[in-house]
Amino acid sequence: MAADMRLPIFRKQVSLSPSLSALDGKDLVVPGDVITSDTGFMRGHGTYMDEEKLTASVAGEVERVNKLICVRPLKTRFNGEVGDVVVGRITEVQQKRWKVETNSRLDSVLLLSSVNLPGGELRRRSAEDELTMRDYLQEGDLISAEVQSVFSDGALSLHTRSLKYGKLGQGVIVQLSPSLIKRQKTHFHNLPCGASIILGNNGFVWLYPTPGQQDEEAGGYYTSLEPVSLSDREVISRLRNCLLALGAHKVLLYDTSVLYCYESSLPHQIKDILKPEVMEEIVMVTRQKLVEQEG
Repeated sequence: MAADMRLPIFRKQVSLSPSLSALDGKDLVVPGDVITSDTGFMRGHGTYMDEEKLTASVAGEVERVNKLICVRPLKTRFNGEVGDVVVGRITEVQQKRWKVETNSRLDSVLLLSSVNLPGGELRRRSAEDELTMRDYLQEGDLISAEVQSVFSDGALSLHTRSLKYGKLGQGVIVQLSPSLIKRQKTHFHNLPCGASIILGNNGFVWLYPTPGQQDEEAGGYYTSLEPVSLSDREVISRLRNCLLALGAHKVLLYDTSVLYCYESSLPHQIKDILKPEVMEEIVMVTRQKLVEQEG
């Protein structure tokens, strides 16, 4: 009977000094830490005044904009901003709207008037459209969308009025911390390894096979139900484990870091990537590649 033995090894520490030394300048604080005793600064989110000293109320990174000081939490629910790309799951169908779980404090809202009708029709939504809402999206469906506005209570209003947004078909969703997703101009990437990725600002990452030519008349509701090939499933599984490894070691997620991690994991089997010692080795090589690329 075969047994899987894992023995500790001694690994030489690699210096990441040149560009990572800049990280030392970032102020990390925990609740109760005094940020400054200067009374000339304004109090922002994550701070409070204690005996005329600006003190942190959450654990995170200190951010300063002119005279405003706030603390960005290292672990928090998603606080959406207009223009953010999100991946969410439909939780409820209501009158003229869908409720969407987007990893924020409140369920987000997708109005019937904020979606493309199949066929690309541009018209006012009628009572017939309300009756057929479940034909477009129903409970449990995954969607990609963009934050259109933020309500006064903090809930998000979404829209899918673009062919790149809409219902998601076959793939894998990975749930990570929103603070690990790097803000970029585009969050949709076709990776050269044969799969595509949507890096939602809300921490939900969607992995799926790179699609072929899509019919534009589908209006974002076309989902291919053809069987996914074994090679595509292996690539997606490897990417999923790489994302979990990067998330466990708090590495910022964007297309380059994911691709470097994928390349670093190729010598290992997919199931071995999540073993602690293999994960540490892959992430260390990935960090080294990112430092070399920046330098």
